[in-house]
Amino acid sequence: MLPAPPSPDPGALPDWRRRARRDGLATGRTILALMLREMSTRYGRSPGGYLWAVMEPLGSTLIMALGFALVMRHPPLGTSFILFFATGMLPFTLYNALDTVVGRALNYSRALLMYPAVRWIDAVLARFLLNLLTKLVIMLLVLAGVLVATDTSSVLDFGPILAAVALAALLGLATGLVNCALEGLFPAWGTIWAIATRPLFLASGVVLLYEDLPRIAQDVLWWNPLLHVIGEFRTGFYPMYTASYVSIPYVAGVGLALLALGVMLVRRHHVTILRE
Repeated sequence: MLPAPPSPDPGALPDWRRRARRDGLATGRTILALMLREMSTRYGRSPGGYLWAVMEPLGSTLIMALGFALVMRHPPLGTSFILFFATGMLPFTLYNALDTVVGRALNYSRALLMYPAVRWIDAVLARFLLNLLTKLVIMLLVLAGVLVATDTSSVLDFGPILAAVALAALLGLATGLVNCALEGLFPAWGTIWAIATRPLFLASGVVLLYEDLPRIAQDVLWWNPLLHVIGEFRTGFYPMYTASYVSIPYVAGVGLALLALGVMLVRRHHVTILRE
């Protein structure tokens, strides 16, 4: 007589859930290892390390504020030139940095991507998360220093601030993925993109307010999603400022559409990009 099969453990997970958990843990370990590798290679070998990552945006903000204070009597918003430019520079820098590092993720981790355990999505997420966390820490330190050192009398509204940061991160990840695929397939794309986006600093409202622009410029620049991001970010620092032109659904829609396109392109062509 054959023995009865063992009764299933009611607390045991199904096979597909065990595999999903195991794959998730492996992915998490891979992403963490890639983040630690980039931390040691990017910041650990240079004098000053993370100190330069903080000093660079702070120095740029101070220089710009000083320059415009010499030619303008009052900032476009509030009484502090430093706070005005910090609220424009920091979200723009967050987007620009994420776009750059995600766009170069495959090339940066090309050697490691030859191992089966490392996937293209691991390399992208590792660079995105590390640089996002770094920029958030920098943003917090710079803004805290500006608010403490200057008499701005700001009343912070964290809802618009967090929304703008999330949208800037989404746009950086999305455009970075699209550029990662296009630059891998067409090497000249990197140069074309750099030239095409050179005026983006001015066109995104870093140094100017949307309301101060001529009507024809407003009609054109409204389609720039970064203009909405910076406007939303500033509303969190200036209670008297209402950026009525800001459309969060528009920015989120652009970001999600570009993200879907980028994921599709990189997923389909990453092997070709790594071989060339």
